[in-house]
This record gives sequence, structure tokens and C-alpha cells, in this order.
Amino acid sequence: MLKTLYARLALWLVLLLTAIGLLYGVLSNWALHQHVQQLDQQLNQNLAQAIVADRNLVKEGRLNEAALKKTFQLYMSINPSIEIYLLGLDGRILSYSADATKIKRKNVSLEPIRAFLDMEKPYPLLGDDPRDHTRQKAFSVTPVPTRSKPEGYLYVVLRGEQYAKAEQLARNSFLLKNGLWALVISLGVALLAGLMIFRMLTRRLHNLSQKITVFEKSGFTNEVQFFEPQQKSGDEIDQLAGSFDQMAHKIRSQFDAMTEQDQLRRRLIAQISHDLRTPLSSIQGYLESLHLKEDSLSKEQRCELVNVALRQGQRLSRMVEELFELAGLEARERPPQLEPCAVAELMHDVVQKHQNKAAQKQIALHIKTLEHSPLALVDISMLERVFDNLLDNALTHTPAGGRIELALASSDQQLQIEIADNGKGIPAPDLPHLFEPFFQGEAGAANPNHAGLGLAIARRIMELLRGDIAVSSVPDKGTTFTLWLPLIKNN
Repeated sequence: MLKTLYARLALWLVLLLTAIGLLYGVLSNWALHQHVQQLDQQLNQNLAQAIVADRNLVKEGRLNEAALKKTFQLYMSINPSIEIYLLGLDGRILSYSADATKIKRKNVSLEPIRAFLDMEKPYPLLGDDPRDHTRQKAFSVTPVPTRSKPEGYLYVVLRGEQYAKAEQLARNSFLLKNGLWALVISLGVALLAGLMIFRMLTRRLHNLSQKITVFEKSGFTNEVQFFEPQQKSGDEIDQLAGSFDQMAHKIRSQFDAMTEQDQLRRRLIAQISHDLRTPLSSIQGYLESLHLKEDSLSKEQRCELVNVALRQGQRLSRMVEELFELAGLEARERPPQLEPCAVAELMHDVVQKHQNKAAQKQIALHIKTLEHSPLALVDISMLERVFDNLLDNALTHTPAGGRIELALASSDQQLQIEIADNGKGIPAPDLPHLFEPFFQGEAGAANPNHAGLGLAIARRIMELLRGDIAVSSVPDKGTTFTLWLPLIKNN
């Protein structure tokens, strides 16, 4: 019942309104009681004086005891709501109109009596109730026989015990029949309004909770958007919804990336098994032939078998080295050591390294650099590895008499390097897969000694260097690889 936020808010609203209703009832009852006492005392301020004058309680300058007793009896029968007491100057109760068994006090405090006579405090002024040790009530008082020659006080309790009982019965009846209904109706209206407000406030949280549950049950694959992109960020609930949308999108992207990586891993394992099996099978076959036919083979034949097995072993070694290199780059076993580098000088060094191979194939190598060679922040050995891979591919796929050109350009933010050849080019269907591991395409047969990892290694290195690599090609006209590296601005 109380598992939802709305239910808890509703419960606390009910408890809060109940507490407010009870507090309001207590405070209203107290305020009404104070108001009635104040009004009663103001209206009956001179009641004690009127009783003394009306009943001739003072005769020849002295208090008429006989008239006082008759007054007690008369007023108790005519107006049972008041109680009349005769007090001494010290506050001691000398005579009274009440039943003797109900009198609990022997003395009445004189402080409120003096304040009443001197008008020192505002109404209501409460004095001691002779019938109760703890209660105080509104009163009227006058000195007798006179103010100038007082012998005592005529002390009139305005709302006596009988009045209090009748008032309590009437008040209870009113509160039960009217006040209680008014309170219940008021609390009901407030509760209904509060529940509607809470429902409107928690509706978006409820919807968000349901969407999160759906997203979770779908295995974090069924992304359900809660926050509309065109909406502006509002209150905390809207901000929470926007954060959930971003989180769900990121989780979905990571999930898709993990799925893609898993598929790539499976494909990679299958490709590795296939590519490694070929040279291993060749080595095993040639060695078995040498073992079985050793006596019948000539020296030249034995050397040929050994040379073929050696070449297959070297091919296998290169494949394993490239595979470990790519795995190390993917795992970031050796983070790049970035340092400022004059890329133009590095390009000259790499071209010089491949000059002999190019001369043997009658391929011309040319470099176009800038007048002021800019600096790039790179790992020199990694970038040299990229240049080696690209130049080696270009030399492999460029026919004799061809041309390979390395060009350098720069912008405000990046350094651009192009390695272009005029070879036979790459078919358009192969271009999107060119940087995938073990992909060789139609041109792969031109160099069977490579496993198709060179371009994958080059792309991973460029990612680690915070750069990028792209390829464009036109069949029968040539291929261009373009590299971008972050540029260091000269001060």
C-alpha cells in the first residue's frame, strides 16, 4: 500500500491535516473561551456594586448580615450561573452562597482583586475559584461597606459551577453536531485538493519509473525516450528525465558497441584461425615431404623444400607479430609517448628508408612539404610505423614506372598528410572495410605475405595519437591515404 511515493505523500497529507484540524480545534476552543470570559466580565463589571446597592447590604455604614444571606438565597435561585462570596480583607472566605461541601478553598488571592479595582490589567482578569484549587474564573468584586472604609469584599464569580456544566454540555453538543462536521468537510476538501495536486506532481515520476522498468526488462536494449528534445529544461523532474534519457542512450550505445565488439571478436578469431592455419599447414606439409622423401630427393630439391618452409615460417612470424601489435594497441599496453615532432623530417627519413625498394621497382618517390614545417604532438615511433605501412602498401600496389607522392599541408588546428599513388586503385565496395583486421579485398592476392593487419594497425595508432585516417581511390588511377594530426601552434 505504501510502496509508491504517491501513497506515502497521501498518508503524510492525511496525518498533517488531522494534526492541523486537532490543533485548530484546541486553539479555537481556547480563544472562544477567553473571548466569552472577557465579554462576560466587561458586561458584568459593576455587578458586585449593583448587588450591594440593590439589596441594601450596607446599613448605617456597616454590612447587613441578614440582607446578605437573603441575597445569597435570592440570586442563587434567580441566576444560578453566578456564585457570591464574602471575603475578608486578607482574602479569607467568610460567607458564601454555595453548598458548603463544594467549597475547596479557604482563601482567595487578593492580587487579581486589587488589579480589578485599580483597572491595572486588561480583561479578562481571572481570580481564584473557591470550588477548585487549580481553576480560575472571571469575576466582579467591590469593597464593603465602602471603598474608603472596607471591611471585606463582595466577590462574585460570574460563571459558576452550574454555568460551567451547562456550557460544557452545550459546547459538546455544538462541537459534535456542527464543529465536527465542519472540520471533517474542511479536511475532506483539503485532502481531495492535496491528493489531486500530489497526483499531478508525481505523475511524471510515475511515468519515468515505468519507462525505467520497461528499459530494464528489455535488457537495456529497448530505449524509450521520456524527455522531448524540443522541451526546455524545467524543474528537477524534467532534469532527472533528461539525465535518464542521456543515460539510457549511453547504455544502449555501449550495449551495441559491446555486441559489435563481440561479433568482431568472433570474426577475428575465425579469421586468425584460417590465416594461421594456411602457413602452418604449408610448413607441416613441406617438412613431412622432406622427412618422408629425404633419401629420394636431390640436394637442390631438399633446399627448395627447406626454403619454402622457411618463407612460410617467416610469413607466420610476421602475422603473429602484427597480431600481437594490434592486440597491444587495442589493449593500450604501451600508451603513446607524445612529443613535438617535425613531421616533414620524419617523412624524409621514411622515404629514404624505402628508396632502395622503390628504385628496384622503378617507382618514383616525391615529397611536398611546407616552407615552414609545423610541429605535431605525436609518438614518433608510432607515426613512423604508420608511414611504413602506407608506403609499403603503395609500393606493393603501384606498377613499375609509377609515382608515389607524399604531401604536407596545415590549417589552424590540424596537420594534413597525404600519401598518394597512381596504381590500379581499390574497388569501391572494398573501401568501407579497408581498415578492418584481416581484410585484404581483391588486391590482397598481390601480396600474400601480409595478413591484412597493416591498415588496422595504422587506424588504431592514429586514434591513439588523437588523429584520424581516411582513404579515397579511383580504379585504374590511384589511391590516396589522408592523415590528420593535432597541430602545435608556433608562438
